Amino acid sequence: MRWIKPNLRSSLFALLGGVAPPTDAVQSTRVVRIRQSMRDCLGDAGAIRFPQLTRKISFADDPLALWYARSDLMGALCALHGEAVARAHLGHLTLLFEGLVPKSMTARIPEPKGCAPSQPAELAED
Repeated sequence: MRWIKPNLRSSLFALLGGVAPPTDAVQSTRVVRIRQSMRDCLGDAGAIRFPQLTRKISFADDPLALWYARSDLMGALCALHGEAVARAHLGHLTLLFEGLVPKSMTARIPEPKGCAPSQPAELAED
């Protein structure tokens, strides 16, 4: 007999402001989708040039393993397409992890700041 019913646990998470963890079937489906998206970002040329990364993505069995593979994917995409394209791809991938990894892991990193027009000229020249 289960002491905590699934509905009670879900309602308790809702009352505390948390999100109930996804079921195994939902998590498995989302992991497959994330894995395929990561492979699509890498493309055929990337799969040939970075076979270890392709295997790492293919054999990752949980969301956290795929989350940590993002840094390697960023490096590969930078080598293939440049940093701007790599950041755009990873921004899209980060959205797919929502609810699968803790929110603290998906915190946005601020964009690097350039010289804003409101800065004094002597600071902009440095």
